[in-house]
Amino acid sequence: MELKNSENMKYISLVTLTVQNAALGLSMRYARTRVGDMFLSSTAVLMSELVKLISCLWLVYHEEGNSLMKLKEAINIQIIKQPLDTLKVCVPSMIYVVQNNLLYVAASHLDAATYQVTYQLKILTAALFTVAILKRQLIATQWTALVVLLVGVAMVQLAQTEPEKSDKTVPSGPEQHRWVGFSAALSACVLSGFAGIYFEKILKGSNVSVWMRNIQLSFLSLPFGLFTCLLYDWSTISSQGFFFGYDAFIWYLVTLQATGGLLVAMVVKYADNILKGFATSLAIILSCVLSIYLFDFNLTLQFSLGTLLVMGSVFLYSYTPPKNVHAQADKI
Repeated sequence: MELKNSENMKYISLVTLTVQNAALGLSMRYARTRVGDMFLSSTAVLMSELVKLISCLWLVYHEEGNSLMKLKEAINIQIIKQPLDTLKVCVPSMIYVVQNNLLYVAASHLDAATYQVTYQLKILTAALFTVAILKRQLIATQWTALVVLLVGVAMVQLAQTEPEKSDKTVPSGPEQHRWVGFSAALSACVLSGFAGIYFEKILKGSNVSVWMRNIQLSFLSLPFGLFTCLLYDWSTISSQGFFFGYDAFIWYLVTLQATGGLLVAMVVKYADNILKGFATSLAIILSCVLSIYLFDFNLTLQFSLGTLLVMGSVFLYSYTPPKNVHAQADKI
């Protein structure tokens, strides 16, 4: 029975990871190109952090036996009484705020399919920071996968830069500048890679739960997010309000962005590297197919080939050769 439940959770994990990966990119693209008043992305990022904080507080409250006293005690022991440990989280919390704002810029200028493929460059940046910060060595197949990934993303970008497609205005959205979108996505990948590896480094040897770490992250992200709102959008906020352009769909997007990562964290223990590769590939395929119908996306042969290379690189990077292969190599 336990084996069957574990197998079922694997399939649930696959569906969850796929839908979450595809839905966020498609939803962000739709929100930035639809008809109507344009919401402020900086406020959406701030509200996502607030929703994430509330969600994690509820999860820790549930873990502590639905006791407010135990929740308060856990926060006091693991956050307030450990100021140095909490301050270490300042770096990734600030980076994640900037990264999420950059992803909105990317979604404003790149179609959902190109956005989804390009954002896989976070595998490359995470690998480079793994070597530089954690001093880990990559095997030959992983270096090959990174080269294939670069070639695939380059093909996807070049496939979308014909003169008639390079800069245009979406009928229901702002002017599109593909290289602005690509630069934003690339910057987000660099920040994602660094923050992820930095977070992994400070988590080593720590017994703090993932939900408590997310409380730390969100709690520290809120002042950074508020500062971003005031710095870039104060004039609009003061004249038209903090929630200008918000409706039910924007609240759905805020919730999706906030809870998506937490949802993944809940199922990721059931998902091995191959399953994650499947989920990423299925999300890319789903984004491409839905983009054709939702956004009149033009699927070219070059784009398709580049996408296949990216999908292949994801599998190749996560592939772990059998241990006996290394043993035989050592004997030779």
